[in-house]
Parts: sequence; structure tokens; C-alpha cells
Amino acid sequence: MNLRQTLDDLTRNGFSVCIVEEVQGPTQARCRKSRFISGHAHPGSPYVYGLVGIDHDLEFPEPMPVIGISRSARGYSLILVLETMKTYSLEDGLTEEALVTKLRTCQYHHLFLHTSLRQNSSGTCRWGEYGEGGLLWGECNSRNLEWIEGDPVPELLFKVKELYGLDDGVKFRNITVSSENRPQPLHLGTATQIGAIPTEGIPCLLKVLLPSNCTGLPALYVSDLLLNPPAYEIAITIQATCKLMNEINCSIPDFTCISSAKLVKLLELREANHIEFCRIKHVLDEVLHMYRNCELREILKLLMDPTWVATGLKVDFQTLVSECEWASSKIGGMISLDGESDQKISCCSFVPSEFFEDMESSWKGRIKMIHVEEAFAEVERAAGALSIAIEEEFVPITSRIKSMMAPFGGPRGEISYSREHEAVWFKGKRFAPTVWAGTPGEDQIKQLKPAVDSKGRKVGEEWFTTLKVEQALARYHEAGDKAKARVLELLRGLSAELQIKTNVLVFASTLLVIAKALFAHVSEGRRRKWVFPTLAGFCTSKVTPEDVEVSDGSNRLKIVGLSPYWFDVAQGSAVHNTVDMQSFFLLTGPNGGGKSSLLRSICAAALLGICGLMVPAESALIPHFDSIMLHMKSYDSPADGKSSFQVEMSEMRSIVTRATSKSLVLVDEICRGTETLKGTCIAGSIVETLDRIGCLGIISTHLHGIFSLPLNTKNTVHKAMGTTFVDGQTKPTWKLIDGICQESLAFETAKKEGIPETIIQRAEDLYMQHKKEAFCGMDGFKGNNLSALVVKGSDKAHPQLSRIGADTLHHEIESTKQTEALQQDVKKAVMTTLKKKLMELQMLKNPLEVPELHCVSVAAREQPPPSAIGASVVYVMFRPNNRMYVGETDDLEGRIRAHRSKDGMQNASFIYFVVPGKSIACQLETLLINQLPNQGFRLTNVADGRHRNFGSATLHTGNIVVF
Repeated sequence: MNLRQTLDDLTRNGFSVCIVEEVQGPTQARCRKSRFISGHAHPGSPYVYGLVGIDHDLEFPEPMPVIGISRSARGYSLILVLETMKTYSLEDGLTEEALVTKLRTCQYHHLFLHTSLRQNSSGTCRWGEYGEGGLLWGECNSRNLEWIEGDPVPELLFKVKELYGLDDGVKFRNITVSSENRPQPLHLGTATQIGAIPTEGIPCLLKVLLPSNCTGLPALYVSDLLLNPPAYEIAITIQATCKLMNEINCSIPDFTCISSAKLVKLLELREANHIEFCRIKHVLDEVLHMYRNCELREILKLLMDPTWVATGLKVDFQTLVSECEWASSKIGGMISLDGESDQKISCCSFVPSEFFEDMESSWKGRIKMIHVEEAFAEVERAAGALSIAIEEEFVPITSRIKSMMAPFGGPRGEISYSREHEAVWFKGKRFAPTVWAGTPGEDQIKQLKPAVDSKGRKVGEEWFTTLKVEQALARYHEAGDKAKARVLELLRGLSAELQIKTNVLVFASTLLVIAKALFAHVSEGRRRKWVFPTLAGFCTSKVTPEDVEVSDGSNRLKIVGLSPYWFDVAQGSAVHNTVDMQSFFLLTGPNGGGKSSLLRSICAAALLGICGLMVPAESALIPHFDSIMLHMKSYDSPADGKSSFQVEMSEMRSIVTRATSKSLVLVDEICRGTETLKGTCIAGSIVETLDRIGCLGIISTHLHGIFSLPLNTKNTVHKAMGTTFVDGQTKPTWKLIDGICQESLAFETAKKEGIPETIIQRAEDLYMQHKKEAFCGMDGFKGNNLSALVVKGSDKAHPQLSRIGADTLHHEIESTKQTEALQQDVKKAVMTTLKKKLMELQMLKNPLEVPELHCVSVAAREQPPPSAIGASVVYVMFRPNNRMYVGETDDLEGRIRAHRSKDGMQNASFIYFVVPGKSIACQLETLLINQLPNQGFRLTNVADGRHRNFGSATLHTGNIVVF
């Protein structure tokens, strides 16, 4: 089995592995093999020894931290230590539920608990059987853990060094970012009930925030953003960034994503290969591309603070740019980049091509020739000597065999490549003459001897060689080994040079991950017709982006046209609600009336808002809550010995004790797991408490007796999910209205779900017989104080290049100039053709009246901006052979991705222009296909110019943008 696959399987199952490898090279038969410890593999930290000489990429999992948990007067503390990154962070003031959420969503290597968690004098490990601590103990009890005492952070760092065999002098960098003005992390119940943590049966929030093709690191960033909402200033910055992304008209980079842990480990161990260096250069060049583009530069500046929060690294903007320029230049001066092909594999007509391919492909094409000229020249000389030796020693024999007319079973022989032994030998049988007559080839046959392997053992009866060939092979292999060693030496040296810039490289790679995530979110938000909310609250940042609306409305949540986040607006099936909340809502409504959906929708919209993201609504005013808590249904926990009601009360305790006047509290069907009377009273008391705290929120209930309780509330209003009568039946409208709804639609719901008719009928009889008791409450409520209002549906509501690399880059620069000149010619031809056509379509006589045309290209490794989402466009694709393809589409990003997925088209560039409608796009596509060849341009799809049938569209005067 492959070594790396075996190690991956072991580490994936939690094992740490020490790897011992055999020293490579020729050895004597029956001698002791030399071995050495080549490295260690841990969960989240794979084995990378030898990767520098491999011709492929390595899948690198997210690093697994070592976790420590302690407790203080502020609450629970979570310490995360990453051995790979040599970093640690401390997050304190956590609630039990928030801590459990982090444990559930984080794969960790080891868990350490601090003795501060023990709450009694006996020192028992089992704490919190009831009340606070039980949920955490239930989560930790099923995992392998160790106890530590003393100062939590130094003790945990000591354990990590001991665990990974690190020297005491190894330093860990503190990347803790202040939690001031930052909302509480999501509770487990909140995260699962809105799909921030994928949960069976719950619509996944993450899947609707990003396009389906946006996975990996960008998706992980958005997921972490949702689970750990940012501080107010960072949320404002994220929203300002997204707004700029939504407005730009230039093309954007591909945003190369590299795991920070992978980058750090490969540079630290000097195992980064040429593939990884090319990717690092792409990262640096894309940052520099954003800096040099006036539209993207502002986005780059805004991304600095979110990247600081994500990495714990504070990097000055100009420092980032200058360091990226230095590192990019350093890599570009050493590594053979994509498209450079000045290093050819050796070849000879007498030597199988596979031999030279296998021997040289693992080190040629990695380093620029200027750094390895001497070593490579020796390889070429050795290959030539080998070719001459084979021609002199083997070719006469093969020529002799071919000239002999022999029946089946006659002499056979050929020059063959033994891949296993990395040699070119003569392979044949029955080729020796029975009578030696001095004919051509006999002298060479006499020189043959059996081929042997590196240990001196005979390879086989059919393999032969000569002393001269073996000497030539040895010379070639020695030259090849020296060339490979030189290449690896230069690669490792480059790693050492870049290691001093590790922090900047980590910062740049993380910045691009965030940029890709936010661009993808804006694109998906535009497609779904979501909006940017107004963020309410006070901004303490010294710079407030001009395009972010900041409002002092911290006590008001207003969402107009709220749609459930899991519905696609394009499908048109969602019921939109308007929520204007300046107090606490007590919500009633029938089963299936939309209470739970409304609470989920409000929770998701509020969370997205305080994260600086787009929301599923027509407009929204969202205060920056210090916590968002959603409680839905509770299940029992046999492992903890708790009933469903106990679990619910545990969660309600956490909500009530942590809620402030800046919180959003959403509780669905409170106290449903106990007797009606006492449950109603507990619910009423909780309503009073939350009302007194002054938070915003909703409690939904079917406990209608709560309205007859003498509640002490000042800021609580009654809301309901509306119903309407259709054909004599009460049906839900799923609209939020004022008032109280006592209609549960219980019988209708039961019947709809297949409960037998006999049971439904009997239930209706019992209901009619005890109607008064049912309305008064089964546990003794008096009905004369219950004057609930039954309501019906309502609709209201980059330095100069050194001389060393100049000659190497000359060809690439000339090629780029030719491509740019071609694109400029095509742009002029396209605009001239379009102006004439637009004058014709609009029946204009004055060319000045034609809408202005703007043309910006989408270069290789770039993509169109979000503003192209959903627009009808006509585009021109420039192929590597300088031929072009003209097309039209309503999904430009998908079409570009499809074109670039084909062989040889990865670096294709485009221009495109937005037109008013599919029909106009088809007409202009056909026009360009027919006109461009007449102007000397070569097209690959001339046949598409025969289209004649088009629909009709109204062409409005205005700017037509050509990208």
C-alpha cells in the first residue's frame, strides 16, 4: 500500500506516527540496511518528507489544534494551540453552550481540562450532573482527555511541546484578537437550528450563502464567520467590502487559495516543490494585481482588518505590497513558471524515449536554466555518451538480427528499457551464432555479459549489457543525480529565503481566501436578489467606510420583505413578511402556520447582518446584537440522564442569564415538555424576565393560558401568524400580524399527516364535550379572564527585474505584447460594429446619440465581477493560437469556467459586453461572427453565423458596458 495513503488513514483515525525510511543508494548484498527517522505524522499534520522532489501536489487537511478548557469568574475559557503554525489563542468569557458548539465544530488532536472545572472539594472528575457544567461534561466525557493544573496557558504549551517532541526553546505566537465589542459565539442550538452547523432536516445556511462550486477554505471562512460573529467595526468593513465588490465592473483574479498550515510547514521543513512555489507566486501576483487596479485597490485595503482578525497578524498595507513584490520577484527569478519550456528531455533514436522521460522529468522544468546550466550540460554530455555507447554496442546486434530471415522460434533481440532497474540493456534470446564466421555483429555479441541489478544479482536470462554501456549508464546516472540534487538544493534554498517572510505569506494567502469567499457570497446574493442591510449601532472605528449606512437604532429590528433563507426568490414560492420589532413579541399561531420558519428566518437574517453579509429581504435595519440566541425543540439526553424538559430548562437558564438589552432572543414553543399549568407559569415568568431585560425577541407558544396571567410586562406585544377562511376551512396565511391566534388547526394537521379518520372524529367529539375546559386550560385556569382576540390573515404589516532573469522572460513578454495588441484590435472592431448596429436598431442618425461603450478584458486567471451575474452578455474568447470564439450567454461565469476546463484553454482570456436581453445578445453574436472574419480576424465558430431567427426586445438608450 502507498505510504502516504497508509499514513493518511492512520492520522485520520487519530493516530500519531513516527516514520522510519531506508537510506537510498547502492548497497552490498546481505549487508545491514541503513535507516533514519524521516519525520512524524499527526492528525491534521501530514507527512511531507520528500515532497520537494515530487511532481504532484499534496492534499493538506486543516490543522488539528490541541485544546485546553478552564474556568474563571468571566466564564469558560478555550485555549487552542496549533503545533503546525506555532500559534495559540485564548478565548474567554464563553458560555457553556458556546463552548460545546466550538468543541462540536472543531476537530482537535488532544483535549486537556484544567482543574478549575472541578467544583467540589473531593476532586471528582464528574462535575455538573445537574445545572451548569452538565452539558460540557457530557461532551467531554466521551472523549480522551487529560487534566492539567497551574497556569492554563503555560501548562498547555508545555504539554504540546512534550506531545510533539519540541525543544523548550520553541516559541508560540499569541494570535488572540480582543473580543471587545464582539458578539457572543453562537450556541449549539442556534447553530444547528439555522443550519450554520449542517444538521439533518434543517436547511443549511452555508449552502445558500455561496455558489455550489465555492468549497474548501472560502467555505470554512464563512462557516467560522457565522459561528463566531465579528466585532461591529469588522462587520462594517466586511459589508463595505461586499458593497464595493458588488459595484465594480473590472475583471477579478481567480484568488488562489493555499492552506496557511501547509504553507508554513512546507517552508519550515524546506519541502516546498516547484508546484507549490508557482501557487505561492500566484497568490502574491493576485495581491499585487488588486493593488495595481484602482477599483480593486480599495477592496484590498478594506480586507486588511478582516485578515488581521483571522490570522492575528497586523501587517501594514505598504509593507504587504512591498513584501509581496520582493517574494514574487524572488520566486520568479528562480522557478520555471507556467508556459516556460526551455528545458527539453534528452532524446536519441537508439534509446527508448521512456528512459530519458523517467530519468529527467522529475527535475527538469523546475528551476530556470541560468541557475543549473553546468549540471544540465553535464547531463546532456552523459546522455550523448550513452547514446554513442548503445549505438556502438547494441545496434550492430539488432541490425544483424533484423537482417536474418528466420521462421518462428528464430533469433530475437532489441534495445529495451528496464524501468525497475533504471537501465537500457539489450534484451534477446537465441541471437548467438552457432558458427562464428566473422560476420557483422559477432564482435559485439562476444562483448555481451548478463545484466545485474544494484546488488550484483543477475536480472534474467534475456537481459544483457556491456562494460562500455554500463560505464556510460553510470556516468549518466551520476550526472542526473547531481543535477537533481542541485535542483533540490535550490528549491530548499528558496524555502529558506522565503521562511523569513512566512507571516506576510500567511497574511496574503488568508486575504485571498477571504476575498474569494466574499466575492462568491456577493455573486450568490445578487442571483438570489438579496440586499445589504443597514447596520444599526455606534462605530468606534476611526474610519467608517462611506458606503456603509450606520444608524443609531440599536433598539429596533426592521426587516421588510423577509423571505426564508432556504427559498430561492427566483422560484417565487416564498411568503414575504415584514418584521418591525422595537419590543418583545409573544407569538401565537396554528400548527403549520410558519412560526418556526419565521423565527429561523429572523435569526438567520440578523446573524447575516451582524456578520456584514447580505440578507434575504427587500430592505433591513439590523442592530449589532451582542448575542443571538435561538431555541427550538429539545430532545432528551439519556447519556446525561436528562429529560427533554430538563434539557430545555438548561438551555433557557443559559439564555436568561446571558441576555442583555442588546440581545436577540428567539424561543419556539416554550415549555412544551411538562404539564400545562406549571409550564404556562414558567413561560410567563420567562417572558417577564426578558421584558425586564429589554432585549428584542420572540417567544412563540400554544399555551394560550399565558394571556390570562397577570404578567408584569411593559415592552411585550402580541403577534400572530394569520389565518383565513377558504371554502369553509381555516387555513394559514404564513403572514405576521398583530393580535392573538387561538386556532391551532390541530385536527387538520393530524388528518393531513395520515392519522386515521376514526381517531380524528373521536378527538373532535371529546373537544366539543370539553370545549370550555379546553379554552380555560386543563389545569384549572378560569376562562372568564381569557379574552383572546382571534385574528384573521392580514397583508400589512509589485521592483525592477534583475539582469539574471531578463533574457528568460523576453519571449514571454513579447508573447504577452502580441496578445494585448490583438485584444485591442478586436475591441476597436467590436465597438465599431456595435455602434453601427445600435444606430440601426434605434433608428439614430447622429453617432453621438449611440450609447457609450466601455471595454475591459478578463485576462487569464481572472473571472468576471459579480455585476455580470444574471446579465445577458456577448463575449469574445481569445484562444492560445490567436483564434477567437464569439458567443452569448446569461451565465458568463459558468461559460468561462466551461471554456477553461478544456485542454489547453486554462489561460484563455475574454472580453464581454452586457446587452439588454437575450434576443439582442443573439443578434449581436451573429453579427460579430459574420463581421469579424471580414476584418481579418480568425474565428473558430464561423458556422454559428448562420443564425437568423431571433425574438424581439425593447432596446433602451443608455450605456452598454463592455468588459
